[in-house]
Amino acid sequence: MQKVIGETKKAFLTGNEAIAWGCLAAEAEIMFGYPITPQNEIMHYWTRLAPKYGKNFLQTEDEISAGFTVCGALQTGLKAFTATAGPGNVLMQEPFGMAEAMRLPFFAIIQQRGGPSSGTVIYSQQEVSLTAHGGNGEGHRIVYSTANHQELYDYTIKGFNTAWKYRFPTFLLGDGYQAKMREPLEMYDPSDRGIEIIKPFPLIGLEGHIGEDREPQHLRNIYSLEEELYDVVLKYDSEYDSIKAELVEFSEMQCEDAEIIIISHGVVSRAAEDAVKALRAQGIKAGCFRPITLRPFPREQLLAVIDKSNAKKMLIAESAMGQLERIVKYEIYGQTLPVETLFMPGVGIIDYDLINKVKSII
Repeated sequence: MQKVIGETKKAFLTGNEAIAWGCLAAEAEIMFGYPITPQNEIMHYWTRLAPKYGKNFLQTEDEISAGFTVCGALQTGLKAFTATAGPGNVLMQEPFGMAEAMRLPFFAIIQQRGGPSSGTVIYSQQEVSLTAHGGNGEGHRIVYSTANHQELYDYTIKGFNTAWKYRFPTFLLGDGYQAKMREPLEMYDPSDRGIEIIKPFPLIGLEGHIGEDREPQHLRNIYSLEEELYDVVLKYDSEYDSIKAELVEFSEMQCEDAEIIIISHGVVSRAAEDAVKALRAQGIKAGCFRPITLRPFPREQLLAVIDKSNAKKMLIAESAMGQLERIVKYEIYGQTLPVETLFMPGVGIIDYDLINKVKSII
């Protein structure tokens, strides 16, 4: 197979361009999509790159169709993907739910924009609840929240592998700022980093006869009996629980002696790290914790950080109205550490905002 990247190289790209290159590096074969800001350039750039590498693209009539065509392509063994945002994310919840029900290796990129409804095309962290817990079932999903362009590239490659390894829908959760701004990153061929790309495989049209050479696939999303669905949901839940420890990712900074811990995710965590450095320089013992996987959430790791620190309070900061806060409070239920919040829905949070908030708290 033709190497896409070749030797490792520095690049100065938008986040959407970095994702398109990451999809090529992950050996994706086809994108199905429908235009919506701020993910459009993933489609535009993919259509420019795809013909050079024997890849394909289809613009469907809407986001629902894009999601379902991905579901169909995956069953035939094609490494397909899509990308969307905002109202498109809402519309795709139905195919995402089908992918959950049929255990399809669905990978999607979500570049968050402000809501409700069409809201603003620019930025937010307001699609956390929808992406991590959307759909009309139990929401067995894997969600990576990225903070920079290097991670957009890295977790695009990792996201495809995760989806095909575990066969739970997997999401890269970015945002409009990461999508549009440019910053340096290192592009590499996965094999040069010891990353083995998981090859796609067909789920239907397999060789042999059912009952003689192989078992039936049972790729179902509808059950006539309540008891049937009950057994399937319990099975999926058990399988999801069994892989959580392998999936959870997080980062933490100077929490050992911190008197206040800032919890944030995605691009806001960059501001949190800068705020911690500035506060430490002023003699204020702050630390920060960042969940990289929002599903599954690094619950045990956060509890361990809290237990080992000298924290008197925790500050949850997000560009949403408590979507991260609800997840954190649920996951650490029983912890008595007081929680303060900085909610700026649809607005960027910078280190200055966090520094002022921490000083007002202490």
